[in-house]
Amino acid sequence: MTGRIHSFESFGTVDGPGIRFVTFMQGCPLRCLYCHNPDTWEGGGTSYSVEEVAGRVLKYKNYFGEKGGVTLSGGEPLLQIDFVVELFTLLKKKGIHTCVDTSGFTFDASNEEVVRKHEKLLEVCDLVLLDIKHIDDESHKKLTGQTNARTLQFAKFLSDKGKPMWIRHVLVPTLTDEDESLKRLKAFIDTLKTVEKVEVLPYHTMGEVKYEKLGISYPLKGVQPPEKARVDNARKILRGEDDDGRIKSKITRPLRRGD
Repeated sequence: MTGRIHSFESFGTVDGPGIRFVTFMQGCPLRCLYCHNPDTWEGGGTSYSVEEVAGRVLKYKNYFGEKGGVTLSGGEPLLQIDFVVELFTLLKKKGIHTCVDTSGFTFDASNEEVVRKHEKLLEVCDLVLLDIKHIDDESHKKLTGQTNARTLQFAKFLSDKGKPMWIRHVLVPTLTDEDESLKRLKAFIDTLKTVEKVEVLPYHTMGEVKYEKLGISYPLKGVQPPEKARVDNARKILRGEDDDGRIKSKITRPLRRGD
């Protein structure tokens, strides 16, 4: 089986626990206004077999330590879920910790075949990094071009199946940083049983140069990264911290320094 790969990162430190070998897969159904990888949207990429990708990963196995492993990101890696399952199956046999960074958009609770494929995924996936772009559906549509229904379905699916997850939320001024929306997102997160961590990812403009090279108009031209106070505010709300920075929510996994 082959998959379409955009690129590799051999020593990732921000896409899951420990040192990660990160594989960025090609293709994505969302068009997030803040996307910094527009070159992963459409077809293209390079075709690799499961064995070829696994071979690249295993070269770095000694560097992973007890916490590291492989993370599949994108793009949206679960557009190629059959490839992901086969790759993770092989890596699990080699003792590699597996993680996928996803919007959950490929999930559809009403489609039995889709559900079965995602169940197979969870059998060989140790951790899911779930990107919740916006808790309000209309705002999510404006932000990504798609509904958030499948993302929220997938979050509940992961919780019901007992699969550990980290929730990720990109903080964009005037788009995803409203206190009321953050409080609604926190209320939703509190309904989930397996959330180990909540990550607030400040918006940045590093992807703007890619739009220029691709001849695409950058949709957030002029929007600046959030101020530290707004980032701290979002982390306080989403993590349930009190005024002293102590965690009051049910999230039990220790936060990494710098988060």
